Amino acid sequence: MKKYLALLLACIMVFALCAGSTAFADVDEALVEAAKAEGTVVVYGSCEEDYLNAACDKFEELYGIKVERQRLSTGEVPAKIEEENGKPSADVWFGGTNNPYDELGAKGFLEVYEPANASHLTKDIYKDPNGYWNGIYTGILGFMVNTDELTRLGLEAPKTWDDLLKPEYKGLIWLSNYNTAGTAKLVVNTMYQLKGHEAGRQFLVDLDKNIEVYTKSGSGPSKNVGTGECVIGIGFLHDGITQIVDNGYENIQLIIPEDGTSCEIGPVAIFKGAAHPNAAKLFVEFALSPDCVELAAKNGSYQFLVIDNAQQPEEAAQFGLDPSLVMDYDFADAAANTATYVTEVMEAIASSGADTGEGRFKTS
Repeated sequence: MKKYLALLLACIMVFALCAGSTAFADVDEALVEAAKAEGTVVVYGSCEEDYLNAACDKFEELYGIKVERQRLSTGEVPAKIEEENGKPSADVWFGGTNNPYDELGAKGFLEVYEPANASHLTKDIYKDPNGYWNGIYTGILGFMVNTDELTRLGLEAPKTWDDLLKPEYKGLIWLSNYNTAGTAKLVVNTMYQLKGHEAGRQFLVDLDKNIEVYTKSGSGPSKNVGTGECVIGIGFLHDGITQIVDNGYENIQLIIPEDGTSCEIGPVAIFKGAAHPNAAKLFVEFALSPDCVELAAKNGSYQFLVIDNAQQPEEAAQFGLDPSLVMDYDFADAAANTATYVTEVMEAIASSGADTGEGRFKTS
């Protein structure tokens, strides 16, 4: 009996240790202590604000390190960091889309770091080959439509990118601003890669004729589809899931374009010259753990997760979203040329005589 009790006690102790452990088991304790000594980390988040706050609060809870955070679009962060020129006001960039990360890394404003938890990434494409960022989630680019409004107008839902050019959709489509939103930058690269350079640019000029407004943030169109203010929104389909599941807009249909589409990678990265480098590294380790990424679905963000030890959000699968359906996206071309492509598109739209003012291309 005594041997049995001793064995039982040992099992309980092991279970308790395992239950109390986190995904940080592989992280050097020296890093944890150095991060705690710094006491603070400053995070710019380009994911949705609820998820940003939940992640930052969890990090504070785990480590007792204060997290100062601010939600900025993926277009705002590079402009701010470049202006600060080596003396960044934040330590970590969390979430958003990878194209702006690539641009900032190429200009020398991100720190190379290989986190221990990157060993859990399921594909090589989920990390920057130069070591500037690591992915925490991925999401599919597509259309969200208000089925009530389409029925009222006697219109069918678009099935392809080319369908969006139909004259009957004039004034019904919303997209985000190419200059401020990583989502819109991905649209540019997707069209250039699907259709070719010249045809892709012309497609976006033609599409502009049907677009009512370009929102500052990539999730902006999705937030207005359920109400009917936007009838067809272009953006990430997990943002549409948020509107259906969390806000009760059952009149939203999610569409993966039949002629091909791409996915985002939502990264985490450290700014070069960070004032709290050890706390920044620890936050990156945290961002690549179940403790962080599983908070997304609990806070209205239903992206697919890209680490092998985290539980996928059931909602994404329920709506038939499968990240394997996307095109073979050329990340290297996007990293090298996004800024040039965006300039080309904006100049072409302006040359067509379209309104490119802030009343239509929102910056706030």
